[in-house]
Amino acid sequence: MSSLYAKLIAVIEDKITPMAGAVGQQKYVTSIRDGFITALPFMIVGSFMMVFIFPPFSPDTTWGFAHAWLQFSLAHRANLMLPFYFSMGMMTLFISVGIAASLARHHSLDPLTSGMLSLMGFFLVAAPLHEGKISTDYFSGQGIFTAILVAIYTTELYALLKRNHITIRLPPEVPTGVARSFEILIPVLAVVVTLHPLNLFIEAQFGMIIPEAIMSLVKPLVAASDTLPAILLSVLVCQILWFAGIHGALIVTGIMNPFWMANLSVNQAALAAGAAIPHIYVQGFWDHYLLIGGVGSTLPLAFLLMRSKAAHLRTIGRMGGVPGLFNINEPILFGAPIIMNPLFFLPFVLVPMINATLAYFAVDFDLVSHVVALTPWTTPAPIGASWAANWTLSPLIMCLICMLTSGLMYFPFFKAYERQLLAQEEGGNIPQRVASQTKTA
Repeated sequence: MSSLYAKLIAVIEDKITPMAGAVGQQKYVTSIRDGFITALPFMIVGSFMMVFIFPPFSPDTTWGFAHAWLQFSLAHRANLMLPFYFSMGMMTLFISVGIAASLARHHSLDPLTSGMLSLMGFFLVAAPLHEGKISTDYFSGQGIFTAILVAIYTTELYALLKRNHITIRLPPEVPTGVARSFEILIPVLAVVVTLHPLNLFIEAQFGMIIPEAIMSLVKPLVAASDTLPAILLSVLVCQILWFAGIHGALIVTGIMNPFWMANLSVNQAALAAGAAIPHIYVQGFWDHYLLIGGVGSTLPLAFLLMRSKAAHLRTIGRMGGVPGLFNINEPILFGAPIIMNPLFFLPFVLVPMINATLAYFAVDFDLVSHVVALTPWTTPAPIGASWAANWTLSPLIMCLICMLTSGLMYFPFFKAYERQLLAQEEGGNIPQRVASQTKTA
């Protein structure tokens, strides 16, 4: 067993860790991640409005409060939807600006200028004019992949022109603001003369504009991202990277965010239309069923640690319990420790995968409500699960079931580790790894 573990650790350290580190630091991956983080407050507020506008009550309810809420929502729906349209409904605009601004910092460019370039480029290809009106069809989830590509293209084009000094330079006496305005003229022109003709050409040849063409190309990937194998693969990658001490969640969410947001947008449109909600794997599913208390669903383990007979584990449990309620579990991961601890490898990897399987089939069989809202990742899991699914009760119950299964799976490994520590505490010996962690803390 120890030989197998040593081989596994060698593979992680020699193969997976360098590759994951390179991917995590890649400028496009970090820029996309930063772009979504920039847009997150707007999307959370928009999602909250969606839940408020479509209260979780039956139309034939006899409860006075629920009936009044439903009637108010129906009477004022057009006005109530405006904040949603200008936040979640325009997520691609925020994402496009955020990605370009982040990528600009890698090239030492002005983030604001790069963001405006990206915004203009996105409008050129994704906001066609019909009968004097601009279409906003691709301002929501359907335009996410276009926003990402346009942000990268416009910023890289700007960087290329700047690097080769293809710009209008004015004398030093000219005020900085005026000089910058003239400096950006050529990049603006370059974006217009490349993207607009390309969009017209694709429309003439294929009968679709660039966002339509991109969505048709990535449609199989979007569909595949909503399957159980995709969920299990993303969880497996996240857990293995975290076990090696690499922030796997940042890498996985950076890759999955475009798919999650596209699927969430479809779910919200279905909710607004009163249709069946199609997608399962969106960010709320990841946050509230698979990361209960943080990566590895360690909140139940924190409760177990609090009552441990081993002084070290009891102290770590008390330190990590409250942060764990808000999905922050670094005290548990590095204090127990779980990271690089062979005793916890199996439950750390398998617990979220089993929870993912249980939750996936529960939602697929309509036993649990689908996610329709984006919630802050620090929301305590049972509350967040209900909030994300329009405040229905079934997700809260599903989350509690996941917590129970997590606790049951962690328990035998926790007891084995506790016995090991108790034996060493009685001998006045603390494992070297634990001692070093304690000194560091």
